[in-house]
Amino acid sequence: MTEKKYFVLMNKGKDTAQVFHSRQPRGAALKAATRGVTEIHLRERGTNRIHVFKGWKEKVAKGANAPDWLPDMINKANVKKLRIDRN
Repeated sequence: MTEKKYFVLMNKGKDTAQVFHSRQPRGAALKAATRGVTEIHLRERGTNRIHVFKGWKEKVAKGANAPDWLPDMINKANVKKLRIDRN
């Protein structure tokens, strides 16, 4: 089983205080998109890679098996990977 990796959210080429951990960069990007970030640059700790994503949120209907307390329309995060930069 692979270990979780740490991804630091970057803003204008500088690291921020937000660190996401996930096994894949897409999982960390989804967490950032959930918080409303649209231009997502994630620096992978311990490597020279910066994963670049485009993120957005959509209002969608809740699933058929969703609990009753959940509202009818929920926010769903989506991301699209654009590239990997090397520094």
